Amino acid sequence: MKHFHRCSVMPDAVLAEADAFFPTIGLRQTHAAHRARTFEGVVGTPDEPQSLTLTVRMEGGHYTFVEAHTTAQGESRLDRNVKKFFVRLHRLTDARHASAAAY
Repeated sequence: MKHFHRCSVMPDAVLAEADAFFPTIGLRQTHAAHRARTFEGVVGTPDEPQSLTLTVRMEGGHYTFVEAHTTAQGESRLDRNVKKFFVRLHRLTDARHASAAAY
């Protein structure tokens, strides 16, 4: 599945946050590039290995475009954690932001 998020957090800070967040859910970093990270591991059930590729790039001057590709089928636990990661990025910009259900 493919996800994306635009924020005003600098790309290096986005990658630092990814390096801190994704190992806490059971993924290990397998590749690191200047503006990209690849993580692999088992998240949730069934115990099938999944991978996440995260890329960041500057867009429109002061925005950072964050793109995440997962190998999971459908909306998996990994996809939900990618969305949680995007909320963490939003909270880096505005610490008053509280995540709440939208239904």
